[in-house]
Amino acid sequence: MKPLLEIDDVSVHFPLRQGFMQPGLTLRAVENVTLSLQRGKTLAIVGESGSGKSTLGYSVAGLRKPTSGAIRLNPQRQSERGSGGIQMIFQDPFSALDPRMMVEDIVAEPLRLGETAFARKERRAKVAEVLEQVGLPADAANRYPHQFSGGQRQRIAIARALIGDPELIVCDEPLSALDVSIQSKILNLMDDIREKYGISYFFISHDFGVVRHIADQVAVLYLGRIMEVASADDIFSKPSHPYTQALFEAVPRIGRGRRQKGHALKGEIPTPLNPPSGCVFHTRCPRARENCAKVRPKLEPAPGRPGQLAACHYKD
Repeated sequence: MKPLLEIDDVSVHFPLRQGFMQPGLTLRAVENVTLSLQRGKTLAIVGESGSGKSTLGYSVAGLRKPTSGAIRLNPQRQSERGSGGIQMIFQDPFSALDPRMMVEDIVAEPLRLGETAFARKERRAKVAEVLEQVGLPADAANRYPHQFSGGQRQRIAIARALIGDPELIVCDEPLSALDVSIQSKILNLMDDIREKYGISYFFISHDFGVVRHIADQVAVLYLGRIMEVASADDIFSKPSHPYTQALFEAVPRIGRGRRQKGHALKGEIPTPLNPPSGCVFHTRCPRARENCAKVRPKLEPAPGRPGQLAACHYKD
């Protein structure tokens, strides 16, 4: 069976203008990314700020055109109530909702933009239905975003994504703007929605606790390139790439003893305007040797783990 989503050798570059009589520069936000996502599963994309996670997510959602490569969605069902296909939940529930629009109009927007025309009475009924699904009262439809808490606003954003009857939802750090107590409620809601409707998530996050809870597969991005991709169980039980190991070591923890030496990240992520040669991670890697600066490693299986791929000459 074909996967729901196929990302085939995708790159996203942004040409930047220089001064008069100076050559332009190219910002390489995403470089040669190949991934797939099965139906009803969650693929988590993790990495530091500036690693290209959101750019890749925007390309998957159709909001940014790749410079090269292809993104294919293989839908199985025909949407009966909206645009279907792919919807998106944005990072900040405060800026993602138009403050001038009532919740009914915000949530119903995919129905107005879709191929199927809905009468106002039908839209209201569908809005009430989807608001109930995300745990909001029906009268929420007649209020404005500023009248809700952050967690309630994110429920509205989820309702807007759901009403289009999508098979895939791109989630761009949907919990990062919420406090911890609200995060768990939204996370449980998203889990329930996936189980009930068979929706797949392309889930962008820097929070490994959230990723551990929701992800089936994890892809680790650094400077626009995939460093490691594997099932969540394999990634969390035995990370192979030194960058993945360093990310785990950077997670705050209590009562787990000292951190392992040699895994801590040093320095800042290099600029995508001039990425390092060879392995892009070699300038910060505690395991780097001379050939790491010259030869770009291929994404290949970790020793004894054929389903866990890592782009490192000296992977564990």
